[in-house]
Amino acid sequence: MTSVGDWTWWMVPWTAAGATVAVALGLLSCIYVATLHENDLWFSNIKEVEREISFRTECGLYYSYYKQMLRAPSIQEGLLQLIQDNVTESKRTINILQRMNIYQEVFLSILYRLLPVQEYLEPIYFYIYTVFALQAVYVIALYITSWLLSDSWLAGALAAVWYIINRVDTTRVEFTISLRENWSLPFFALQVASITYYLRPQLKPLPQKVALWLTFLSTLWFCLTWQFNQFILLIQALVVFALDCLDFIEPRKVTLLYLVQVCSLLLVWLLQFCNTMILGSLALSFIISVLFVKHFQTKLKTGGLMVRMGKLCVHVLLVLVMTFTINYLTKKVLQLSSDEHIYKFIKAKLGLGLTRDFDAKLYLCEEAFGLLPLDTFERLTTTLVLYPYLCALAILLVVLVAISCSGAQSEGVEHRIHMRPDVAYNLLHTVLFGLLALSTMRMKYLWTGHMCMFAAYGVCGRELWGICLGALRCNTQTKVQIITCSVMIYPLCSEFWPKIKEEVSELREFYDPDTVELMTWISSKTPSTAVFAGSMQLLAGIKLCTGRALTNHPHYEDRALRERTQQVYQIYARRAPEDVHRALRAAGADYVILEDSICYERRHGRGCRLRDLLDVANGHVGISTTLPITPTKRCPHLFAYHSLLTNTVQVFSSSYSLLYSPKKMALNRCM
Repeated sequence: MTSVGDWTWWMVPWTAAGATVAVALGLLSCIYVATLHENDLWFSNIKEVEREISFRTECGLYYSYYKQMLRAPSIQEGLLQLIQDNVTESKRTINILQRMNIYQEVFLSILYRLLPVQEYLEPIYFYIYTVFALQAVYVIALYITSWLLSDSWLAGALAAVWYIINRVDTTRVEFTISLRENWSLPFFALQVASITYYLRPQLKPLPQKVALWLTFLSTLWFCLTWQFNQFILLIQALVVFALDCLDFIEPRKVTLLYLVQVCSLLLVWLLQFCNTMILGSLALSFIISVLFVKHFQTKLKTGGLMVRMGKLCVHVLLVLVMTFTINYLTKKVLQLSSDEHIYKFIKAKLGLGLTRDFDAKLYLCEEAFGLLPLDTFERLTTTLVLYPYLCALAILLVVLVAISCSGAQSEGVEHRIHMRPDVAYNLLHTVLFGLLALSTMRMKYLWTGHMCMFAAYGVCGRELWGICLGALRCNTQTKVQIITCSVMIYPLCSEFWPKIKEEVSELREFYDPDTVELMTWISSKTPSTAVFAGSMQLLAGIKLCTGRALTNHPHYEDRALRERTQQVYQIYARRAPEDVHRALRAAGADYVILEDSICYERRHGRGCRLRDLLDVANGHVGISTTLPITPTKRCPHLFAYHSLLTNTVQVFSSSYSLLYSPKKMALNRCM
């Protein structure tokens, strides 16, 4: 058979077949989630206000800027409105492009204006179809990564199939379309695929440059579309740092990967109008520290095992000390406090002392920020993805430890076992992101997609099977292929199509008449300049559906906003009506929306209800108990004291009560 380099002619159609399967599975995942979204809401047949209400919580806030850009007379005026926004936060003019990661909405609105699609595609469909299309990119990126690791596109196909049939644990895009993670994770998967290719051994200079540029572009888009980018990049930098210390990656490649991360963060900093939160990120401080210490601490990987370990410990200690020093000084100089709530949450989550802090306890009480539920593992076991993942993880960790202790990587010693740098990178990647997912459920989507890819590599990877079968002295290519195909049959035949057919056959319809009535009343009965106060989640929908100004909103990455939100929420606390009214007027509120679901909250247990968190923060109950210091009536009695207000209250069914908040209000204590 004629060869071309390392290629044989039969590999051309085989590779073309693999590429075709990748695109087909990517499109299938896109169509799958789009169908689920349509079937769940009957999206094509509900009213526009109902479609917008379906963008719950912060999703509605992000989508409102896309809608705002399209309604602006011109692109320039739309951008100016975002840069000088005085509707999102009343009595304040803020730069939305600086505060929030909404460049995707800006780009998409400009694209919609320029492309000739207005006649046959509504703006809302252009938006959601773009997000669903990114799911295809996500699946294809996982497919490529698994293919690169195993040198077989069968692994990519298995990774994509596992990703789709584990949809409940790998994505929530069909009902949280606008969330930043749904925009950023596809680019993150592309970045991982690019790094995997970049770290392949014996890669020629031109492919290296291409891979590095792809890494930079995907990292840039990932950082630009998600406000939590700095924490993800920090974990990635830790992975690269560990592999560098163990001498799995060439020093030049390590430096270039760090520079890609730094350049991406700094470019995002510029695009976000010098957002100081990026300069104060731990990721940036860590990378600067590593590069500085690495430059001056030479001959780190020389000497015997104990000498190298001693040097390594000193190296790690120097980097950590310098990281926290730079980060502390940066925040002091720039007076940064925007991300302090995250560190308070981490401290409280680790159990480092009790706290009355409202923001920390608000996060702790949310299920999404709790530990990963055990039923996640039951579902992953049912689809047979967990077993090969754990087996591959255990074997490769043992190999990694053995190689690290023997010093084979650094001294070039030929051993029976070895590990490629791209495999080592993905191994540590999945370990660290797995720990993150176990500690915080919301972060599981960073892990589960990579888990599917890594498990597929475990099933189809020739090197991994070589280690196992080599120990049994039966390592032949035929046996590997037989085992691979056998393991693939079960999820493909018994789970894949039946599961998809069952889910797409379920039909539901959007139904929320109370919220529809509320939005309709606000649009028709209140002045366009009115300012509304209430829960963050509901106010995001009010901005989207009515365009009214808000006192607070769900994008929680600003200290002043967090303080204002806590003041607005005092309507549910044990506070005198006069104090509450004073706080509302200070925020510029004209109307206050009381939600029955908060006053009679059942979603959270005692101690985690919003009114309990407020009472703890205000000192009205003990820090370690939810029992009141003095017997006092609760906030539901606000609904029984409408006559205390100087204006009539508009009541919407059993869900909402809207109170008019005039400049002067005669209230008696009603709690």
